[in-house]
Amino acid sequence: MRQISKRFPGVTALDSVNLEVFPSEVVALIGENGAGKSTLMKILGGVCRPDSGEIVIDAKAVAIHSVRDATRYGIGFIHQELHLLDNLDIAANIFLGREPTRGGPLRLIHRKAMEMETTHHLRRFGLEISPRTLVQRLSLAQQQLVEIAKAASWNARILIMDEPTSCLTPHETGVLFEVIADLRSSGVSIIYISHRLSEIVKIADRVIALRDGKNAGTLDRNSITHDNMVRLMIGRDLADHQSKAETPDGRVCMEVRNLSTRRFPTAQVSLTLRRGEVFGIAGLIGSGRTELAQTLFGIDPMVAGQILMDGVPVSIQSPRDAIAAGMFLAPEDRRIAGLISGMTIRENVTLPNLKAFSSLGIVRRDWEAATAVKMRDQLGIKAASMETLVSNLSGGNQQKVVLAKWLAMNPRIIIFDEPTRGIDVAAKSEVYRLIRELADRGVAIIMISSEMEEILGNSDRVAVMHDGRITGILDRAQCSEEALMRLAVA
Repeated sequence: MRQISKRFPGVTALDSVNLEVFPSEVVALIGENGAGKSTLMKILGGVCRPDSGEIVIDAKAVAIHSVRDATRYGIGFIHQELHLLDNLDIAANIFLGREPTRGGPLRLIHRKAMEMETTHHLRRFGLEISPRTLVQRLSLAQQQLVEIAKAASWNARILIMDEPTSCLTPHETGVLFEVIADLRSSGVSIIYISHRLSEIVKIADRVIALRDGKNAGTLDRNSITHDNMVRLMIGRDLADHQSKAETPDGRVCMEVRNLSTRRFPTAQVSLTLRRGEVFGIAGLIGSGRTELAQTLFGIDPMVAGQILMDGVPVSIQSPRDAIAAGMFLAPEDRRIAGLISGMTIRENVTLPNLKAFSSLGIVRRDWEAATAVKMRDQLGIKAASMETLVSNLSGGNQQKVVLAKWLAMNPRIIIFDEPTRGIDVAAKSEVYRLIRELADRGVAIIMISSEMEEILGNSDRVAVMHDGRITGILDRAQCSEEALMRLAVA
């Protein structure tokens, strides 16, 4: 891949990126969240097109405009998100669109041949499962292995694996590594994306790092170490980091003891949250941050553990319970989970607490309007009126509406999951100011973010998560990008 560039509205995802792969080689592609890894691989896999640059295979420039084109050139893509149809069985998923046929002009699907071939591929990955098993009956890890088996069945020359072990147990990961070694020995090249640097040390022949959409450096086999990879990913002078003064501790308002989420049932999380602090939660994609937030807020059930408010155990079985306890969530995807886009600003602001705006069971629009205007003035929401649909607002103003509906209910704790995702620099500054003002008023803030600078610049303490566990909690004076990254890939 030569001089590949790709721009999206307001952001340059890739800026003249180069990547080369040799036969029978495992190349690890690393970088922080947002570095451009997945975008680069989507271009190679035919999912999206570059704005400029070229792809060369066997010394010839080729045009890859679709997934079908990529498959024709021997490129297989195992996406981080599963692409299986859970209402079909395993065999139908693995051979979808290329089913073996038999017979005369009707060309009937040859189910027996398809099932025999599927069984062969499943056994390569240690799956002793009937090919007739519906995908919806498989565990998440089994579905991940089926996805890998599907890609391996294409006889690809280049196989892209994007976080293939995110759902796998250590045993299943070991089986995958054996298959990778077998594929490499048979001439297949692997492009391997993972935040688990220990895996890369084990299997990679070469490492290519991206940072902010650009090439950041390459490591050969003898230079692949955990620390070398972290330095390429961060790329700044770590000695220049300046820690801020410590924020005085407030009293503990919430304690989480040995909490396990549905996604990570064997991992436990314990933490304390103080009044008036911004408690940052860092970690890479798939580390369990959002799952923790959704469990605390009652969206997902708690597998085990206990939550205490002001030292008293509370039962949070639903968002209603969390709201009653004074804990609110500004979700990662505000458009889908935080707002009702077909409603007005006024309706969104008052929706969680309609009883407060009702008389004899009838919602008083004038009461709603008064509160909405108060929140608009307090947060600086820019809109023609409170009757403007939230779908017509900018990302920053939508985030302010999410915050407004909770501020109207006198929060004790607010969880921000990716609070500035998709908003511009000026709006980010406004959101940071509002978060700090809330903390100064005594509200406890949990801030989840994939942006290192955001975490470092706004947090009083930072917990780092990996595989559903907290691998360390750092005070502000201890925080640096290197310290966070070491814990994130532990």
